[in-house]
Amino acid sequence: MTYKIGVIIDSFRLPIHEGIKKAKEVGADGIQIYAVKGSMNPDNLSKKDRSELLDYITSHGLEVSALCGDLGGGFMDQALNKDKITLSKKIIDLALDLNCDVVTTHIGVVPTDKSNKRYDIMQQACEELGEYADQVNASFAIETGPEASVVLRGFLDSLTSSGVRVNFDPANLVMVIGEDPVQAVKNLAPYIVHTHAKDGKMLLKCNPEDLYMTHGKTWDEAFIETPLGEGNVNFPTYLKALGESGYKGFLTIEREVGKTPYEDIKKAVQFLRRI
Repeated sequence: MTYKIGVIIDSFRLPIHEGIKKAKEVGADGIQIYAVKGSMNPDNLSKKDRSELLDYITSHGLEVSALCGDLGGGFMDQALNKDKITLSKKIIDLALDLNCDVVTTHIGVVPTDKSNKRYDIMQQACEELGEYADQVNASFAIETGPEASVVLRGFLDSLTSSGVRVNFDPANLVMVIGEDPVQAVKNLAPYIVHTHAKDGKMLLKCNPEDLYMTHGKTWDEAFIETPLGEGNVNFPTYLKALGESGYKGFLTIEREVGKTPYEDIKKAVQFLRRI
């Protein structure tokens, strides 16, 4: 199976146009862009701006694999969800203007106990976003990691809309909860519309909810992100499982740490091409 390779251009830590150039230089087929603040906040992009950005992307032989709409904290606080849902819908609209139909995000930690009040709060938010995504033929994709894949699958199955899908990140599963990505692919296969190519190692087993809520010292001590091929994600078996699941989309490289992001991303592209 041959996949398209993408790059989160924010990982280059450069202005957007420079990041697009670097993505082309390293041999990527597409890009993912954070679209929550600054020049990429939907409220700051006119129709003309969007058209010009799309032209610039396509002029480099690239396409947009997804937009990242991570608003921080997920949808666990009902008091904040109204504004977050409004902005998320705007990000979906922006994606469509960039010839893309996937927006990825973290929604928070799905409780294992369905009677937990937070489960209903998150469910209501995702139902509304899923219905909107259905209306415009897009996907609002939850990133894997803070909860086990079976818990996420149960949450997705509970929604009546089909617009909420999965952005599969194997490293998050390995680093945060110690789950085998191959089994997680099998659990989530019908929902996977986008993936992140990332690697890492768990250093300390912790409660994922505690990590997600604090992002403090324990977060830094719990796991480490590594260059592709240097962590505990077995990419050959993982990619084989993806292929067997029927997935045909992007492997989008994400590099959130490290002092040499350009070199790490370039090596990641080469690693994925090789295997």
